Amino acid sequence: MRHYKKGRKLGTDASHTKAMKKSLVGALFLNDRIKTVDARAKEIRSDVDKIITWAKKGDLHSRRLAIAALGDKELVREIFEKVEQGMFADRQGGYTRIMKLGNRKGDNAPMVIIELVTEPVAKAKKDDAKPAAKKASAKKAQPKKADEAKEAAEDLEQVEEAVKEEAEASVEAADEAGDVEAAVEAAETAAEAAEAEEETQKAEEAVEEKAEEAK
Repeated sequence: MRHYKKGRKLGTDASHTKAMKKSLVGALFLNDRIKTVDARAKEIRSDVDKIITWAKKGDLHSRRLAIAALGDKELVREIFEKVEQGMFADRQGGYTRIMKLGNRKGDNAPMVIIELVTEPVAKAKKDDAKPAAKKASAKKAQPKKADEAKEAAEDLEQVEEAVKEEAEASVEAADEAGDVEAAVEAAETAAEAAEAEEETQKAEEAVEEKAEEAK
C-alpha cells in the first residue's frame, strides 16, 4: 500500500523524483518557462505555488523553507525581491500556465511548456458589468417616463377640450348679439384650440411610440 506516498511516481524512485522536481522548479524560476513532460509539469505546480506564497509572506521562516525546497540561496533571494517589488501582487493563486505542444517523437510522451504568469489580472468583467447595470436601470426608467408623458397629454387634452367648448359658446353668443369684434376674437380662440388639439394628438402618438419601444 502507498501510505504517505502521495503524488505521481514519474517512473523513478523517491529520491530521484525529489531531486528532479527540485531541479525543474529551480529551472522554471530561473528562465520563467521550461519545456517538459505533461506529468512532470503538473507535479511541480504545487511546489511553485508554495514558494511564491512563502515569498509573499516574506518572513525569515518562509525564506528558510524556500531555501530548503530549492537548495539555492541566491535564487530564493531573487524570487523574494521580485515578489516584494509587486510581482504576483494582484494574484491569489494560479501562478503557472501549461501549454500543450503535442507528443514527442520516439516514446510519444505528451510535451508541454510550463511558464510563470507575470501579467496583471484583467479587470474587464467589472467594467463591463457597470454599463450593463446602467442599461437595465434605463430600461426600467423608460416605462415610468412614458406613463408620466401619457398622463400629461391626457391633462392637456382635457384643458384644450374645455377651451374649445368655451370658444364655440362665445362665438355663438357673439353672433346672437351681433358683436363683430367679439365674434372675431372668439373665432381666433377656437382656431387656437383646434391647433392645440392637433398638437395633443401628435404628443399622444409620440407617447404611444415610446411605450412600444420601451416594451
